[in-house]
Amino acid sequence: MLLQWRDLGTTNVACTPYKNHWHVLTAPNVDFALLDLSCHCMHYCGLVKHLLLKSKLKNLLLETCVVEKSEEWVISDASVAYGGVAPLSLCAIKTKEFLIGKKWNQDVLQGALNVLRTDIVLKEDAPGGMVEFRKSLTLSFFFKFFLWVSHQIEGKKSIKESVLLSDLSAIKSFHRPPLVASQDYEIRKHGTSVGSPEVHLSSRLQVTGEAEYADDSPMPPNGLHAALVLSKKPHARILSIDDSGAKASPGFAGIFFAKDVPGSNKIGPVVLDEELFASEFVTCVGQVIGIVVAETHENAKLAARKVHVEYEELPAILSIEDAVRAESFHPNSQKCLKKGDVDLCFQSDQCEMIIEGKVQVGGQEHFYLEPHSSLIWTLDSGNEVHMISSTQAPQKHQKYVSHVLGLPMSKVVCKTKRIGGGFGGKETRSAFLAAAAAVPSYLMNRPVKLTLDRDIDMITTGQRHSFLGKYKVGFTNKGKVLALDLEIYNNAGNSLDLSLAVLERAMFHSDNVYEIPNVRIFGSVCFTNYPSNTAFRGFGGPQGMLIAENWIQRIALELKKSPEEIREINFQGEGSILHYGQQLEHCTLAPIWNELKVSCDFLKVREEVDGFNLHNRWKKRGIAMIPTKFGISFTTKFMNQAGALVNVYTDGTVLVTHGGVEMGQGLHTKVAQVAASAFNIPLSSVFISETSTDKVPNASPTAASASSDMYAAAALDACEQIKARMEPIASQHNFGSFAELVTACYLERIDLSAHGFYITPNIGFDWSTGKGKPFSYFTYGAAFAEVEIDTLTGDFHTRTANIFMDLGYSLNPAIDVGQVEGAFIQGLGWVALEELKWGDAAHKWIPPGCLYTCGPGSYKIPSLNDVPFKFNVSLLKGNPNVKAIHSSKAVGEPPFFMASSVFFAIKDAILAARAETGHTGWFPLDNPATPERIRMACLDEFTAPFVSSDFHPKLSV
Repeated sequence: MLLQWRDLGTTNVACTPYKNHWHVLTAPNVDFALLDLSCHCMHYCGLVKHLLLKSKLKNLLLETCVVEKSEEWVISDASVAYGGVAPLSLCAIKTKEFLIGKKWNQDVLQGALNVLRTDIVLKEDAPGGMVEFRKSLTLSFFFKFFLWVSHQIEGKKSIKESVLLSDLSAIKSFHRPPLVASQDYEIRKHGTSVGSPEVHLSSRLQVTGEAEYADDSPMPPNGLHAALVLSKKPHARILSIDDSGAKASPGFAGIFFAKDVPGSNKIGPVVLDEELFASEFVTCVGQVIGIVVAETHENAKLAARKVHVEYEELPAILSIEDAVRAESFHPNSQKCLKKGDVDLCFQSDQCEMIIEGKVQVGGQEHFYLEPHSSLIWTLDSGNEVHMISSTQAPQKHQKYVSHVLGLPMSKVVCKTKRIGGGFGGKETRSAFLAAAAAVPSYLMNRPVKLTLDRDIDMITTGQRHSFLGKYKVGFTNKGKVLALDLEIYNNAGNSLDLSLAVLERAMFHSDNVYEIPNVRIFGSVCFTNYPSNTAFRGFGGPQGMLIAENWIQRIALELKKSPEEIREINFQGEGSILHYGQQLEHCTLAPIWNELKVSCDFLKVREEVDGFNLHNRWKKRGIAMIPTKFGISFTTKFMNQAGALVNVYTDGTVLVTHGGVEMGQGLHTKVAQVAASAFNIPLSSVFISETSTDKVPNASPTAASASSDMYAAAALDACEQIKARMEPIASQHNFGSFAELVTACYLERIDLSAHGFYITPNIGFDWSTGKGKPFSYFTYGAAFAEVEIDTLTGDFHTRTANIFMDLGYSLNPAIDVGQVEGAFIQGLGWVALEELKWGDAAHKWIPPGCLYTCGPGSYKIPSLNDVPFKFNVSLLKGNPNVKAIHSSKAVGEPPFFMASSVFFAIKDAILAARAETGHTGWFPLDNPATPERIRMACLDEFTAPFVSSDFHPKLSV
């Protein structure tokens, strides 16, 4: 909004935006600031005030210029313009004409708002996002400006109207306080290194930028760069492909399609339902049709863009609800879990209240800092294929490449030094990219590197599954849940990938931590014309738990009780039998919840928040406490196995190779700590170089939070084998050092190398009966959050976050606390910031099936400004885990859901805002709770012209 004013007798300044920064320039007779109403930049009114104060204006007169005339303030001139509300900046000409000559009072405010509604016109399909939100902002910002000017001139003799104290919250400047954080944990040492808060072994290289990743691998002199030819239609028949333009492009070296694949063109991690290169049909935008290789990365991309494909378009399914209506499900992907008799319970008089509803759960982009990358080359005249890949599953790369090339797996080697984040996104979807690059490398007998640009990465490789949950819940007047009937659907995209396993985990976690006597859960995997969605931290668990917490909160509103009270009376405990037959053992939910409640002084904060909300009309605070229970193990039994190779050298140093991948989570550090303690040597004497399929075969992906449990145990097994061989020599002499012992063993021809192996014991689940023990154990946690929202803009910040986790006796508490903090912030992005916008019926301004939010300019991941002002992490003390190595617990995925405390705190704040206009009942709020959704849920006179009280914003699911 362009706000123009005149200052009499002082230096004037002009404040203009330039590349997202504000610059103050001197200019004669005019001050102005251009306010961009884009969805995620909400502090403009405070910003304008800040700029004005900095310019030391004394007699601020709105121009919108307000002059004192006959002891009244009259608007002599005005300029009002909006940027970011439409593709081009809009000038509110009618509003300007209305304002000029009017007295500055409440009447002019109401009149200007009425004119503004018709002055700034947006069509329903206007590009950029939620139209209703942008329309309301035009009014909200004008109202903020009116309040600010009124407050500035308040007290002058000609002003008869005062700004209400409760209204001042609309214009109060925001000052971000210094961040305060604490980490509370105990150190339980075991041997020389286990239990110690050691620094991540690669940290120095990473912070200095010296750590090497896949794309850092030097290109051989005859190496080529690759780029993908991608579909531009969500569902179509390929009529023809014209590659003449690509072949004439600079640096072109080759182009390859389905007909050129030496082996099989069919791929897939579970079932072979994908094509490496689309042959006749494309089933999503971004599907790979072919691959181009050229001398440089830029030339390869240029050539790929010159490939022209003719299509015959076919009907596309672009949402879960479209898929349900069309019964578009992946084959054999519908599941059911039952406990008790749901129908009988609903029909009986036990259920004093029954509620029904649905929950839409948004997806999420992995946004690892290192995009997908593979370098592939041949050896021995093409008899062997080697690759360096950024992947969580080197074995899958080995398998895919051997499959499409028609080679035995023994002739294909995949190596991974480290990856720059994966979060599940590099578990399976990285493999088809390596396989695509392998085709030109093998056929041309030349090295080929394929590294995706960020937009291509986001368009092609899938995201966290969006979900739709339809629930029916029966409960007593006291809030005790008696029956849950749930249908859940996930959006798999155009191939099955891991979507069935994601659905299964969501079904396992649909109770979160609540004792429910009667449960029935139906789950279905939807086929849609989007790129195949895939694993993401939590693997369906967070989606299932978020649906559960939604109906828990709705029960609380129905009964006019606090959600925390409803949670407590429904908690599971020691010995509880879950809806899939597993019995809880060593349950630490109650002590975690109680310690969290004491640490955050919940009842006192509740009173303070209620007091704040009572005295502030346009800023509201909210709080929430959320528990979690996350099952640890791959739910597919055979994947719960791990191998490691340990070599001891005569200088007393140890080389460990295992099947897990270091992706920043500290896996190598923990495994090295276990090996160091096993041999009673310093951590510096243990080295882990890389993960390689020719050292440890058939490794499961580094996923499911189980890698430290399994690979550390496998390494320990190998160490114990070597120690057993060394024992006869060690018992004969007093050696001064480990190196002396090793040398003595070597001279006695003792084998100083061993392969270790570990399987997770006592697990298994039978889907034919719906009963079993899918998880070895559970990691428990709970989190408290307090937020503050600006009801006029939807902006929010997290004032406090307290997290308690039970991680047993941590192998490395410093790394584990870092994992908790990182998971929480990533989860915060999922619940409140990151929205995927696809071309569908709800977003007609985006081409069908296309991803609009394909880069950081339109897709907002958390930043430093999103870190809670007070961020406290505590690990439960004195609770060893008997089910995992050295009494530790898995940490990677369980803390992710803790960020939902922010989501429900936001909803608590919105409830306070809605109460101001008499709306006190339950309302749907989908994640992510972006500023758009927050603002439009805070019903007031500025949203009323554009939406009804039951407005439900559209979400791509």
